[in-house]
Amino acid sequence: MAKIGWGKILAGVATAAAAGAAYVYFKQRAARAPIYETLASEGGFEIRRYPALLVLETAQYGTRDRALGNGFGLLADYMFGEGRDGEEIPIAMPVLAEALPGDAWRIRFLLPQGIDRDGLDPPGPGISIAEIPAREVAVIAVPGKPTDRLFAAKAGELGRWIAAQGRKPAGEVEHAYYNSPLKPGTTLPNELFVPLAA
Repeated sequence: MAKIGWGKILAGVATAAAAGAAYVYFKQRAARAPIYETLASEGGFEIRRYPALLVLETAQYGTRDRALGNGFGLLADYMFGEGRDGEEIPIAMPVLAEALPGDAWRIRFLLPQGIDRDGLDPPGPGISIAEIPAREVAVIAVPGKPTDRLFAAKAGELGRWIAAQGRKPAGEVEHAYYNSPLKPGTTLPNELFVPLAA
C-alpha cells in the first residue's frame, strides 16, 4: 500500500477549507440585508427602525473571534442544509454578535424576510430559532479590521451620540458583521447596534 504523506493530507484539508470559505463568500455577496427605515442620520451615525426579525442563534464560549468563527460555522451548516432534509436557506446580513455573561457570545443569523417559522426544519443541538421584536437601534459604522479595541472605541462614540440625541439605550451593544470570518479582510464596513428605549 502506498504511503500518503502528511503534506498531501494537509494540502487537501487546506484546499477544502479554501473552497468552503470561497463558497460562503460568494453566498455572502448575494446576501440581502433586512429592509429598515432610517429615522435620523448624522455623519457615520444613524437611527434605524427594524421590523421584527426571525433569527437562528447559538451561544458560543471563548474570545470574540473564536465564538464568532464557531457560531458562524454551526449556523452556516444549518442554512446550507447540512444535517437536515430541507432546502438551502439564503443568507441575510448582517450576522449579529452580542457579549453574554460568563465569557460567552450570542451569535445570530438573520433569516430572510418572508420565511415562516413553522416551515423551518428543527435545528440541531446548540441552535435555536428566536425572534427579535420590532425595534429602533442606533448605529455606527466600523470600517477596517474588526478588533476589540476598535469596537470599544466606536461603542464609546455611539454612546455619547445617543446621549446627545436625548435617547437612552434599551440593551447592550451588538456587533453587526457584513463580512464572513472565513474570508480574510473586509469588504463592507461592519457596524455596531445599540437598541433604543421607546
